[in-house]
Amino acid sequence: MKSVIHITLCLLLSFCYVYAQKVENVVSIQDSINKKRQNLILYGGSAIYGGLSTGLYLTWYKKYDQRNFHFFNDAGEWRDMDKAGHVFSAYLQSDFMYQSLKWAGVTEKKSIFYGALAGMAFQTTIEVMDGFSSEWGFSAADMLSNVAGVSSFVLQQKHWGEQRIRFKMSSWPKKYSTDLFTSETGLFETSIQARSETLFGNNFQERFLKDYNAQTIWLSVNPSSFMDTKKFPEWLAIAVGYSAENMFGGYSNSWEINDENIIIDPVLYPRYSQFILALDYDLSKIKTKSPFLKTVLGALNGIKFPAPAIEYNTLNEFRFYLVFRN
Repeated sequence: MKSVIHITLCLLLSFCYVYAQKVENVVSIQDSINKKRQNLILYGGSAIYGGLSTGLYLTWYKKYDQRNFHFFNDAGEWRDMDKAGHVFSAYLQSDFMYQSLKWAGVTEKKSIFYGALAGMAFQTTIEVMDGFSSEWGFSAADMLSNVAGVSSFVLQQKHWGEQRIRFKMSSWPKKYSTDLFTSETGLFETSIQARSETLFGNNFQERFLKDYNAQTIWLSVNPSSFMDTKKFPEWLAIAVGYSAENMFGGYSNSWEINDENIIIDPVLYPRYSQFILALDYDLSKIKTKSPFLKTVLGALNGIKFPAPAIEYNTLNEFRFYLVFRN
């Protein structure tokens, strides 16, 4: 469930970037202004990083017992949706810092380096906190995912000078069954809805960030960036997504309540993975004369919006969607 932290951080940083760009519209571009911008990035970024790290510890990790630094193997948990979230978050954070540094007048080479360094720093801080928590531990699989996300940003920026393949995320609220079923002994009743509220919360914000069943992580490719011709729409992209369904536990749909063993019927609710091919929109390519609107579109470009799609899943099924949402 720690992806809630990663995604929240990404969204907050994106909105900070939008605000910074709004400031740019008010001031003239001069060397002295660039120095002020660099200070804004340095001190503002440090304050955000320190504040979020402290808040994260107080609201999340302090609730659990601490122990000596240790490792923890969570590969395969939540059908690796958490790992996909790490790739997305590390990529988006690196891109955000790169864009912010370029806005502040930093050179391309240094912006790439410090953008990647910032992306790894944000993610590594969380992993170190995990390492001292009795509930989790330092995850090598998480770190590999973080490296993959940062590396994707760096390699594209160095080789192409732009991001032609972007990581994106989508999430759409899900409704779960309220039908009651019993524990193995028949002494306790619960429902899928009750389990989802325990795991994912009961308000929109929590469910948007926590519910892996409602999330998809995407690789969005802009074909026009690979073409010399301008006949293909610059704003049209093709996205490949990964998601999973019917997950009500990290590895299995079973848990205990008051020493009662609860098992969800695997026939009615089979756990499976989904691979989706969909149309997408590269919002950064939409032409506008408004610098602020252009910045907002750029910030929203980390979100995959609904579009027609084809799904293949590990139940060996094909599904077609006029509008795929999550």
